[in-house]
Amino acid sequence: MGSVRTDNRLTTSQSFLCGGFAGFFSKTVTSPLEVVKIKSQVGTFHCRNGFWESFQVICQHEGLRGFWKGNLVSCLRLFPYTAVHLATYKKIVHLHMDEFGFISQWRAIFAGGLAGVAAGLVTYPLEVAETRLVIQNCTQPTYIGVFHTLSKIYRNEGLLALYRGFSLTVLGAFPFSVGCFAVYVNVDRLWQEPPPRFTPLQNFINGCIAAGVAQTLSYPFETVKRKMQAQSARLPHFGGVDVHFTGMVDCFLQVVRNKGVLSLWNGLTASTIKIVPYFGLLFTCFEMCKQVCLYRNGYIISPLSYQLTPGVDQSLGPYELKEVKRYLKNRNFNSEQSSLGNRW
Repeated sequence: MGSVRTDNRLTTSQSFLCGGFAGFFSKTVTSPLEVVKIKSQVGTFHCRNGFWESFQVICQHEGLRGFWKGNLVSCLRLFPYTAVHLATYKKIVHLHMDEFGFISQWRAIFAGGLAGVAAGLVTYPLEVAETRLVIQNCTQPTYIGVFHTLSKIYRNEGLLALYRGFSLTVLGAFPFSVGCFAVYVNVDRLWQEPPPRFTPLQNFINGCIAAGVAQTLSYPFETVKRKMQAQSARLPHFGGVDVHFTGMVDCFLQVVRNKGVLSLWNGLTASTIKIVPYFGLLFTCFEMCKQVCLYRNGYIISPLSYQLTPGVDQSLGPYELKEVKRYLKNRNFNSEQSSLGNRW
């Protein structure tokens, strides 16, 4: 359902690097939309006049570089998040498989939610640092770089400040998983055919729909989480948050009471618009990197084409293929030596 399929012709390191580069590139290109989304969630003055005006206000006050604040830490978070998520997901799925190697859809979705929580626990301080970097004015910065942000938060506010709002990550994982599951069980009705026959375009559309539904359901939790990450008594204007609260429940109540229920979905427009270019660039970059790796492994004739190399068994793994080629090369070399010996 819209996820990048595992290709056994790539090594583990190649798959990891392809996914990492694709995520890095797609996040960097769509960073302006992410900045507008976070500022809208927190409630800074930049986003009080709507979606389009937010770009103009940010550009006027901070210049173009203001649209890429926090992008580096966001990209750095990809690698440990992906590694922990995949490792945890595989472990949980393996524990819940039956003797025939099958697992129910609900258990698979539950495993994905738990893996997301585990990965979020490891990388949550980086998410807090990203929020702080985004909401500050880059012309008069409080934080300079990723490590300076983490060290300053830890030194001034303590370790718990780096995990402020983490409980909302746990709570938001359940509606997010339900949204993904709802799309998953209905995509075959949408296309009138079983999932194994989906084309890459259909998988891309499924991924966009699933992401849109899942993030809409879990968005209020993310909004409150961003407000909790941003608020600090040591920052000017408490970090620019539009409400001052004492905890998670108080934040929910104040937002609803002062701004209305719909304010919990502030920034959803930017987040929704981001889905298509983000997933489009993610899939495109991953496929391009994969083609380069497939060519390097000897499966295709060119990094610009998917035409298969004649005589190469596509079912073999990269290490197996290398061993077969080494065996054939040695066998041909030995046969040439024996033929020369017979001549003499």
